[in-house]
Amino acid sequence: GVVSNWTKIPPPLFKKVVIVLIDALRDDFVFGSKGKQFMPYTTQVVEKGTSYSFIAEAKPPTVTMPRIKALMTGSIPGFIDVIVNLNSPALLEDNLIWQAKTAGKRIIFYGDDTWVKLFPKHFVEYDGTTSFFVSDFTEVDDNVTRHLDRVLKREDWDLLILHYLGLDHIGHVTGPNSPLVGPKLREMDNILKKIHISLLSKEEASLPNLLVVCGDHGMSETGGHGGSSEGEVHTPLLFISSAFEKRSAPLAQPERVQQTDLASTLAIGLGLPISRNSVGNLILPVVEGKTMREQLRFVHLNGFQLSRLLQENTPAYEKDPGYEHFKIAEKSHGNWIKLYLEGNNSEILLNLGKKVLKQYLEALKTLSSSLSKQVAQYDMYSMMVGTVIIMEVLLLLLLSVPKALSKRAEFEVPLSPPLFSLLFYLMCLMLCAVHVIVCTSAESLCYFCSMSWLTAVGVMMLISALMCGILSAIAKMFENSRLLVKNPVVSSSSWSEIDMLILAGTIGHVLSLGASSFVEEEHQTWYFLINTLCLVLCQELCRNNFLLKECDPQHSTNVKQNFDTIGETSECENIDIPAAGNSKLGKATSSSEFTKGSDKWISLAAPWIILICCRLLRSLNQTGVQWAHRPDFGHWLTSSEHKSELSFLAAVSLFMIFFLVQRRCSLVSKIAMALGLLGVYSYRAAIGNVVFPWQHGSKDVSK
Repeated sequence: GVVSNWTKIPPPLFKKVVIVLIDALRDDFVFGSKGKQFMPYTTQVVEKGTSYSFIAEAKPPTVTMPRIKALMTGSIPGFIDVIVNLNSPALLEDNLIWQAKTAGKRIIFYGDDTWVKLFPKHFVEYDGTTSFFVSDFTEVDDNVTRHLDRVLKREDWDLLILHYLGLDHIGHVTGPNSPLVGPKLREMDNILKKIHISLLSKEEASLPNLLVVCGDHGMSETGGHGGSSEGEVHTPLLFISSAFEKRSAPLAQPERVQQTDLASTLAIGLGLPISRNSVGNLILPVVEGKTMREQLRFVHLNGFQLSRLLQENTPAYEKDPGYEHFKIAEKSHGNWIKLYLEGNNSEILLNLGKKVLKQYLEALKTLSSSLSKQVAQYDMYSMMVGTVIIMEVLLLLLLSVPKALSKRAEFEVPLSPPLFSLLFYLMCLMLCAVHVIVCTSAESLCYFCSMSWLTAVGVMMLISALMCGILSAIAKMFENSRLLVKNPVVSSSSWSEIDMLILAGTIGHVLSLGASSFVEEEHQTWYFLINTLCLVLCQELCRNNFLLKECDPQHSTNVKQNFDTIGETSECENIDIPAAGNSKLGKATSSSEFTKGSDKWISLAAPWIILICCRLLRSLNQTGVQWAHRPDFGHWLTSSEHKSELSFLAAVSLFMIFFLVQRRCSLVSKIAMALGLLGVYSYRAAIGNVVFPWQHGSKDVSK
C-alpha cells in the first residue's frame, strides 16, 4: 500500500552480543600460519564451526580513535582525528552505543579508556586501561580479563565490549615477528574460547547469542600503524553464533568487507536504528538464516538510511546511480510483497525475492561508494588559501635567516615599499576576481566563501602584501650580491657554509617527518645531522687555524676592514700587518683572528670530543623500531651482574652534579642538595637498581 504497515523497527536477532576488539590484530594473525599455530580454537571455529569470517578493510588513518568511530558510527573519520586521538572528546555523532543505551540496552565495557572518553555515561559498568604505557604487555590485558568470570555468570547485561591492547604494545616495541606475539595470540584464543563456551551454555532456543571478534587496525612490518599498507588496513572480522549454519567445507579465502559495515550489521542484529551518518552496508550472511521477507526488510532499511543520507548531502541526489538503483529495487520489493500477501509460496516467489535482494545489494554498494567519495571530498579552495599564506610566511622567514643569524641578529621584513606599490594593488584586484569566480561557481559548501566579503578582502590583501614583501626581499638580496661582486669587503654578511648546512638540515628534518618510518627512526636523522655539523665545524676550525696562515688575499682584506689599518698588505707570509705603527693594533689582530696556545688545541679537539660522546650515547640505548632488540650499554648496565658498575656510575654522576652546582650555593642549599642527592641514590638502592658499598644484597635495604 501507500503507507507501510510495518512501521516498527524489526525485533533483535540476538539476545546478548559480546564484541572482543583486539588492538592491532592483523588478518594473517587469524587466517594465516600464526593463527593455526597459536589460535587453534578460533581456527577450528572459523573452519568447521557456526561462524562467518571476513577481512574488514579499514580506511586510513589507521589509529585507534578514528577506527572506534568508524566501527560504532559507520562513518569515515578524517585525518584531524589523528590529533584528536591523543585526547578523545565525547562522540556527539549518532552511534550504535547511543542507540543501544536509548533502547534500554545495558552495556558493560572493559579495556582501552578511549571508549570511556568517547561514550561517557553510556556504560552501566566500565574499567578503562590507559594505552600510553607501551612497554606494558601483560597488566593492560589482565585488567580486562579479571572481570570476565564474574560478568559472564551474570544476566544483567545485553552488550559486552572488551578492548585488548597488549598485542598492539608488543607490535610497537618488538614488531609483528617477535617471539612475544605467539603467546599473546594464545592468550587471546583462550579468552575467546571461554566467552564462546559461556555464551553457548546460557543460550535460549528462541534468541541466540553473538560473539564478534575484530581488530581496530592492523600492524605494519615494523610493528607500527597509521598508514595504508596491507598489514595496517586489513583486519579479521568474525561473527560466531549458534544461529548460523555449521560450515561443511574449510574456508578458502574470507570475503572482503568494509570496517564501516559492522555498525549497520550490529544495529540490525540488536534491533536498533542504523546510525544516521553510517555509510556501511549490511553484511548479508549474518541474516541469511531469516526468511526472505525479513532479509528484504533489513536491506530496505539499510538502503532507506543511505538514500536519506545522500539526499541530505547532495543537491542532485535523484541523478545518482545508487539512488536510481534503490528506487528500482524498492519498486520490485513492492511487487514481491503483493505476491507474498496473495499467498503465493511457489518457487517463482523465491526466485523473484533473490532477484530483488540482488538489486538491493547492488544499490547499497553504489550508494555506499558515492557517499564514501563525498566524505573524502575536502574544501580545496580554503585549504589552498591557507597553504599559500603559510608558504609565504615560511619563505619570508627563510629569506630573513642570514640576517637573523648574523652578529646583529636583525630580523627585517620590508613592508612599507610593497604596500605602496602598483604590484600590491594589481594582485589584490586579481585575487578578489579569482575569489568571486570560485565562490559563484562552487557547487559544494566552501568555508572561505561563507566568510564576509570584508574578511575575504582582508585575506587577499594579506596574501598580496606577503608576496610583495618576498619579492622586495629577493630584490634586496640580488642588489647586495651585485655590491659584493663590485666590493668584496661586504662579504662578511653573506651566507657561510655552516648557515647553509643548518638551513638544509632543518628543511631536511622537517621533510623527513612526512613519512611514518622516518618518525619511528627520527633519532637516526639527528645522529646524522649532529655528526655532519661537528665535522663541518672541525673543518672550519682547521681552515681558520692553519690554512689561513698562508697567502689569502680575501683574509687580508677582512683584517684590513676590521681594524682600519693604514697601508696595504702586500706581504702574505705572516698575518701581522706591516707598518701598523701601533703595537696594540698588532696584538688585537693576532688575538682576534687566531686562538693561540692551548685554547687553539681545545677548540680543535672540541668537535672530536663531541663526536666521541655522541657515539657513546648511541651505544647507551638502542631505540626506534628496527634495532630496539639489539644489545646496548644500557642493557648491560641494568643487568643484575653489573649492578656494581651501575652503582659506581650513578654515585660519580650525582657527586659531579653536586660539585658543579655547589660553588654558587649557600651553606643551607649545599646541605639540602647533598641530602636530596643522597635520597635519590637511597631510593634507587631501595628498589634494587643500585647497591651501597657495604650492601651484599637488596634484602639489607628497607623500602
